[in-house]
Order: sequence, then structure tokens, then C-alpha cells
Amino acid sequence: MSNWKEVVALDGIPVLGSRVFRTDETEIAIFRTRDDSIFAVHNACPHKGGVLSEGIVHGHKVTCPLHNWVINLEDGEAQGADKGSTACFETKVESGMVYINL
Repeated sequence: MSNWKEVVALDGIPVLGSRVFRTDETEIAIFRTRDDSIFAVHNACPHKGGVLSEGIVHGHKVTCPLHNWVINLEDGEAQGADKGSTACFETKVESGMVYINL
């Protein structure tokens, strides 16, 4: 079932940056990569809950600012020897607006 929500203009997310979208239940980090791909993940690292929206975006990954865990934005999985994952949300861009599927 789809539950698409308009969240932000594409131009409102800096390249290699993020914006945060809050619902009643969760906080979602929406990332824009150098190639203009858009990803949305739960805004908490699976390690110690670090705020992923404050991390460094590189490729299709983000490095958590708390303990440098690297999270793949495509599937939410921790990379390397680290184990864990964070929830991902489907995204789309239409007419310059970013939508996420809640």
C-alpha cells in the first residue's frame, strides 16, 4: 500500500546534504547525493542512535557522526565489520518535489 507524502523541494536539499522529516512516530533523514539520487532512512544509526542527518554523505552512503559507522543509503545496512540496519523509505521526485512513501 502506498502512502506518499510531499516532504521538500529537491532544491531544498543541498547536494551531499540532508533534511529531516518528522511524523508522529519517527524522524526520517532525506539525503541528496552528488548524482542527485534521493534516499530516506530512519534518522538514527543502528549502533547507538547517532543522528544520521548530521553525518557525512559519500557515494550512496552516510557516515554516522557519533562513532563513524557507515550506513548504505540504498538498503540501510551497516557496512564493513559493523552489523545492523536502519529502516529505509521509498522516495520519488516529481515536478521538483521530493516524496516519501510512509
